[in-house]
Amino acid sequence: MPTPKHKPPTPKRRPPPPPANAVAPDQSPTRLPVSLEQPSNKKTPSKSAKLFRRVKSVFRSFPVINPPCKMPVPIHTGRMHDGHIHGGKQMTGTLFGHRKSRVNLAIQENPRCLPMLVLELSIQTGKLLQDMGLGLVRIALESEKNPSEKIKLTDEPIWTMYCNGRKVGYAVKREPTDDDLKVMQMLHAVSMGAGVLPGHGGDAAAEGELTYMRANFERVVGSRDSETYYMMNPDGNSGPELSIFFVRV
Repeated sequence: MPTPKHKPPTPKRRPPPPPANAVAPDQSPTRLPVSLEQPSNKKTPSKSAKLFRRVKSVFRSFPVINPPCKMPVPIHTGRMHDGHIHGGKQMTGTLFGHRKSRVNLAIQENPRCLPMLVLELSIQTGKLLQDMGLGLVRIALESEKNPSEKIKLTDEPIWTMYCNGRKVGYAVKREPTDDDLKVMQMLHAVSMGAGVLPGHGGDAAAEGELTYMRANFERVVGSRDSETYYMMNPDGNSGPELSIFFVRV
């Protein structure tokens, strides 16, 4: 009886090598390098400096609650120019977003710094830019005061939003996203101006072009429950006027 022949074991196939552009599971795609600086950390002012600043601010911008939106109306007693009071701190403000989606507001110490405040407003970017092209726009952001919580005014998480006295919804404070930082990085050399940012297609293309408007804003503190940001136009140039009021009632 012939001895049965045993077949040699079939060698195991090696898995194919991963493609050259594959990303390992524990790695993330390369992000746009962000070279924005941290805002300057200033020393805490002394009690006498705080008192002087408080008295000075009362004369510069005393909030008056005016229904229906309780927008603070400052009483100007200082030097005026182009309809605005001067003497506040100058900040950089950027309105940006896709034309058919909500507009975002970013406040920076200067164009090279990380945003100190990012708000998502309840109005479409295209609509706000259209309103600004027609003249004066006043945005009032109103938050409810809670005596048991000691929180900085601009750290309030949600605001009731009014535009030229008409309630338009709510504004939400959020942390800067990667997309926000990408926009700030692209505009780090721009002190003021408006336009369309390139390179934002794909799914976002259905929401329209990614537009921006950047300007210098003068920050006037009325009290711990009211601040105002006035958009400043270059000397001798007429343009849209925008005022943003933060008030806690």
